[in-house]
Amino acid sequence: MTLSPDLAALKAGNLKGALLMVLAMFCFSLEDMAVKQAAAHMPVGQILTLFGFAGTMIFAGLTWQRRERVFHPVMAERVMVIRAGFEVLGRVFFTLSLALTALSTTSAILQATPLMVAAAAVVIFREPVSLSRWALIAMGFLGVLLVIRPGLDGFSPLSILAVLGMIGFAGRDLATRAASPVLSYAQLGVTGFAALLLSGLLLSVYDGYWIMTQLTDLGYIIMASLVGVAAYTALTMAMRMGELSVVTPFRYTRLVFAMVLGALVFGERPDALELLGGAVIVGAGVLLMLTARGARKRT
Repeated sequence: MTLSPDLAALKAGNLKGALLMVLAMFCFSLEDMAVKQAAAHMPVGQILTLFGFAGTMIFAGLTWQRRERVFHPVMAERVMVIRAGFEVLGRVFFTLSLALTALSTTSAILQATPLMVAAAAVVIFREPVSLSRWALIAMGFLGVLLVIRPGLDGFSPLSILAVLGMIGFAGRDLATRAASPVLSYAQLGVTGFAALLLSGLLLSVYDGYWIMTQLTDLGYIIMASLVGVAAYTALTMAMRMGELSVVTPFRYTRLVFAMVLGALVFGERPDALELLGGAVIVGAGVLLMLTARGARKRT
């Protein structure tokens, strides 16, 4: 049976979008690994400052190459300021979590971000949510509890850092949805990394010190910046190329990459509860997206 040109183009777009999403998640995992390696020797404020400066310069160069304004007036709007605030919250606590806890644990908790966005969208954007979708959101947060296991012997208070980072990233995503669509991915990258640079400088003032950067650690920062920009670019292309309900579930491959890198590079061995919690979070997220796709088809 021969597919119609439109259907064939849609399937090709979905395949390319899915592959780009997997590539983005792999690059994000490499970024996390590089930041964690640097955090073994450098203060977090110093890492965020160098990482934010490098990312800002790279995206500013991309913006200039695209003949766009590096600093657009829309960036000063209230919603963009709120977005920058959540970006700072997410980046600071996520980086602290990378520095102080296992890569696999931090990544598992981060996977709950879409669930947090879905729950908050009900309040902020008045989006209708069925009881079945509420159940999936609750199931996803149950998975987070399995990972951090409050009240049990395996609980670490440092796991709260990843939860705060996840809340920050969810707020950033919600603010991005409410922001003006005139900004390109490169301009959004400038605002995101500029906020990261600012947060690094503020945290450095709190820390009160920097150290002499070793070439190895500087290499990790450069690596994180380059793969971070590649990840952001691939993510944007993926979201614009395929159907969101098809492409977005491939975000969860980040957890697989993080667990593999955590085991190979840092010798991490997630226990049964953490693996179960990660599986519950991923399962709830994928089902949530599939039910959303079904609801759109019925309307």
